Amino acid sequence: MTDSSKDTTLSPGRGLLFPLTGVALLIVAALLMAAAGIGTRLGFWHFRTGFDLLRYGAYCGSAAAVVALAATVHSFRKGRRLGLLLALLAVAGAGALTAVPVTWKMSAGRLPRIHDITTDMTNPPAFVAVIPLRQGAPNPALYGGPEIAALQRQGYPDIKTVVLDLPMAAAFDKALTTARTMGWQIVASAPQEGRIEATDTTLWFGFKDDIVIRVAPAGNRSLVDIRSVSRVGISDVGTNARRIRNFAGKLAG
Repeated sequence: MTDSSKDTTLSPGRGLLFPLTGVALLIVAALLMAAAGIGTRLGFWHFRTGFDLLRYGAYCGSAAAVVALAATVHSFRKGRRLGLLLALLAVAGAGALTAVPVTWKMSAGRLPRIHDITTDMTNPPAFVAVIPLRQGAPNPALYGGPEIAALQRQGYPDIKTVVLDLPMAAAFDKALTTARTMGWQIVASAPQEGRIEATDTTLWFGFKDDIVIRVAPAGNRSLVDIRSVSRVGISDVGTNARRIRNFAGKLAG
């Protein structure tokens, strides 16, 4: 006799409601997270609405993980291989989806709530050509002063001026080339002033962040200072610091 409680076939329709619920929740989570960034980038809604959609997507992803885990145990006990496969795929997908917003949230809680990062906090490079592009932006182009500097020292103590063993003209050319390789939109290039201004657009939400680079002579060497500022948002979740680190690494390499 066969055990009727076991289903070792891959035939659909038997015991799949539980794992399919996990898959459905996973699909909803993926659609919400995709819409959060795409809709914001295309201007369909305010970025805060995009953040709300991202949060709801994370909730759906968490629910998908819980349901899929329960479905995994249930399908394993019942010997339902197709249900087990679907449940495991839903668990993996939910884990991958929720990892992004969870990581962002953890970083936001750990990092200082600032959006203006510079290698020179005493005399930060100033924007000139970018100023008209920032009209209407919630965040000012003017540096916030000692309070912001103290928060940066606490959160990003490694952000320092880059020293190049090059004369100013050569250092400027290298800085400009590096900025272009970063994919930034060059707004201004003033070799005599040692100033480069650019704008970078984030991939997912399409946020505009502005960068100013200052190259100054120091004997036979050159000092390169970089400042990166978000146009919107109180906290940048480390984006501007990562941008400066990446630029400084390529410049010094």
